[in-house]
Amino acid sequence: MRNAFVSALLELAASEPRIFLVTGDLGYNVLEVFAERFPERFLNAGVAEQNMTGVATGLALSGRIVFTYSIANFPTLRCLEQIRNDVCIHNANVKIVAVGGGLAYGPLGPTHHGTEDLAILRTLPNMTVVAPGDPVETDLATRAIVQHAGPCYLRLGKAGEPVVHERPPAFELGRAIEVRSGADVTLISTGGTLAMTVAAADTLASRGVAARVLSMPTLAPLDADAIARAATETGRVVTVEEHGIGGLGSAVAEVLVGLEHPIVFRPLRLARRVLKTVGTQDHLRAKQGLSPDGIVQVVEAL
Repeated sequence: MRNAFVSALLELAASEPRIFLVTGDLGYNVLEVFAERFPERFLNAGVAEQNMTGVATGLALSGRIVFTYSIANFPTLRCLEQIRNDVCIHNANVKIVAVGGGLAYGPLGPTHHGTEDLAILRTLPNMTVVAPGDPVETDLATRAIVQHAGPCYLRLGKAGEPVVHERPPAFELGRAIEVRSGADVTLISTGGTLAMTVAAADTLASRGVAARVLSMPTLAPLDADAIARAATETGRVVTVEEHGIGGLGSAVAEVLVGLEHPIVFRPLRLARRVLKTVGTQDHLRAKQGLSPDGIVQVVEAL
């Protein structure tokens, strides 16, 4: 995802002179190509995310389309007050990019986990929250947020995420993408859990369960119509996210509670506790049931 983002940003910056990139002393071996091609539109603000966000807001209010970039929680939680007061209240054209959402930086411990970001940022005024599911969606999302005037949050994986979409799907901010059709259960994924969700759907199909798979690359605004339609047609909904309470599962529950017909619902997400285990992303995911087998077990229990 990270490489897809940088590739798209380079292409966009070549034709859009307003694009400006500010990093919080991150992106080595990734962002150099942008700095070399557009040195007058690149700034390393250092390990000073609050200042980075304030500078980005000033640039945006001067007519720029500004991207800030750092690891998971650092461009979000460390500078939350600046995002709320500077970026969102002023509806500034700042695009906050977090690389390594969820447990991608698992070996570095809980200080580098991004597991509360979606819950917090989707509550902020004027903020569009985007978590693409694979490199194809990342490319499309980057282009979409450049066209969108106002604050955006782009939550990315780290690197090496598999491509799920064989061809680019129709992409629009605030709209879900149907990846698989099915009438027995709906699986809704956001961010980097899309590949495992599709793998789970394939396993379920081999066992006679037709699972509909929705990729939800935008959490705010949320595609409530797609959720309501899928829930009504299948009667069962399972959400899958590499995030804690308050993210996709909570957002979907807010939609389901307003439906006339009862729906069986299970959120598959990270537990609300500090992870004291250090390990790879896949290891930490699996310990909390975030795997194709974990998804299959939840569905079969319904």
